[in-house]
Amino acid sequence: MDLIEQVSVISTGTVQIRPEHVETNGTPLLWWLNTSRQWTAPLPINVYVIEHERGLVLFDTGQDRRSVTDPDYFPGGFIGHSYRRLAKFDIPADATLTKQLSAGGYDIADVRVAILSHLHQDHIGGLRELPRTAQVVVSAAELAEVDKRFAAVNGLMRDHIQLPGINWVPVSPQTFADDSIAPFSRAHDVMGDGSMLLLPTPGHTPGSLSLLLRSEGLGSMLFVGDLTYDAQLLAADRVPGVGVRAALHETTKRVNELVARFPGIPVLAAHDPTAAGRLASALSGRGVVR
Repeated sequence: MDLIEQVSVISTGTVQIRPEHVETNGTPLLWWLNTSRQWTAPLPINVYVIEHERGLVLFDTGQDRRSVTDPDYFPGGFIGHSYRRLAKFDIPADATLTKQLSAGGYDIADVRVAILSHLHQDHIGGLRELPRTAQVVVSAAELAEVDKRFAAVNGLMRDHIQLPGINWVPVSPQTFADDSIAPFSRAHDVMGDGSMLLLPTPGHTPGSLSLLLRSEGLGSMLFVGDLTYDAQLLAADRVPGVGVRAALHETTKRVNELVARFPGIPVLAAHDPTAAGRLASALSGRGVVR
């Protein structure tokens, strides 16, 4: 019996970022952040919904609508200025995590596990909406960054992460004896059944995680968070402008080696406008009706 019954994607609004954010041109972040005059077209803020036989699983939780309605959501001063220069959000009233799940035929109360690729604002926005019974899985290394002195400078807003009642499950991928995931040698088995493996993919942040889903019925899928904003750029080893460039290239190389082992595997990023189509094509290729 296949453990994964269905996979779908919802979007909690859209975001516009700088072209240099999508792909580095070699200019230091602080320079382009304060000088760039261009924005991308609106990009989706994707949340992936996985129906596992033991419950509903989310990969990321999207953006909080209060980020566009609450003037105090972001920090003040220079840090707040940097946030405003980095991204522009459009979060309609019906684009909350709860409402988007409902529109897809799901009840947020049924979410059993929410996996966070990392802890930037547009991935943790639905934390307040999750049932307190849900396990929130995140890299232990990523969670440790929240308590550091300059966390907000690095995109980690403590007030929106350290919420009361969150059932945190910090994980550290361990040695995993499975040659099929090479060149990765470490993983965390989310459900303990091999169907969903978290892989360490640092670069965008120190603790970024990607999710390798393995399903006989649906095929394999790789969810990569913000390792890229465009799967074609990732395939060409062209990396984003936010993160540690050397680490991004190293992780991208490893991911591309892994992808080569799974012909036809869709690589699904958080803000890639082609991701929904890639997912739909992968499912239709398997004869799955969404």
